[in-house]
Amino acid sequence: MPEQDIEIRKYHPEDKKVWNEFVESSKNGTFLFNRDYMDYHSDRFQDNSYLIYRKNKLYCLLPGCRKEEVFSSHAGLTYGGLIMNRDCTAEGILEVFSDLKERLVKEGFTKWIYKAIPHIYHKLPSEEDLYALFINDAKLIVRNVSSTILLNNRIPVTRQRRRSLTKALDNDIEVKPSSDFDSAWQIINDNLMERYGVKPVHDVVEISLLSRLFPNNIKLYGAYIENEMIGVALMYYTEKTAHAQYIHANRKGKEIGAVDALIEFLLENCSSSYFDFGNSNEKDGRYLNESLIHLKQGFGGRAVCYDIYEIAL
Repeated sequence: MPEQDIEIRKYHPEDKKVWNEFVESSKNGTFLFNRDYMDYHSDRFQDNSYLIYRKNKLYCLLPGCRKEEVFSSHAGLTYGGLIMNRDCTAEGILEVFSDLKERLVKEGFTKWIYKAIPHIYHKLPSEEDLYALFINDAKLIVRNVSSTILLNNRIPVTRQRRRSLTKALDNDIEVKPSSDFDSAWQIINDNLMERYGVKPVHDVVEISLLSRLFPNNIKLYGAYIENEMIGVALMYYTEKTAHAQYIHANRKGKEIGAVDALIEFLLENCSSSYFDFGNSNEKDGRYLNESLIHLKQGFGGRAVCYDIYEIAL
């Protein structure tokens, strides 16, 4: 294929409408690639995204950022490789990779970090990039294991989870949608600091803003005892997958099964194909938090990998 058949353009703010429309119609994009989501933390990262055209038609997008001589899939997102249209083929993506590597070298990059989009977020089969990574001798550097439920073929919950659910029912825990982000974030902050000494990725101002921008995709649920919030779940809904971004309870909630009540409510009221609990790893996937994954597997979650690759340029 002639070299001019591929054209790579750097993203500029005036491309926002074209970018967002492409994400919406793509075969593997989610709302996380909408520029309103990507740009809410633009002050933290040097955006270096690309629009890639093939034969004068927008073929795919590559959300990314620059840190010195490293080009990375956007550092503010959990996943984020090539976002592809329905016409993308294996040979076409091989051409895109070849031209992208040349472009990145010309721009002074020496390394390319690529976060593959897990298949549970694909609207159509979209693993052409995985083949291109293999052909380009990409090295797998991070593998986080998430726990995911295929909702039309659920594995029964374990006896331990059934006991905890019974405790929640006996204590009349009520689970319902909520807009009380202040109370929710107090629980999340306290729990993360106590267990891991860290803060949540989003602060309460950011997540409140994002929920207003994406009301159909970002939803908050609370577990209550007599109008007191004792547990919280923040959900991200994409076209095929419901992803649990945060699920936490305060001490009272932990004692009476608030997390189990939240999960069971979410599973019973979910119309997605998949329910994804998120990963249970630390140290770039080398450490498995067995107590954390034990709860997720107790509800029938099984492994889906979130992979990150490195390509030397």
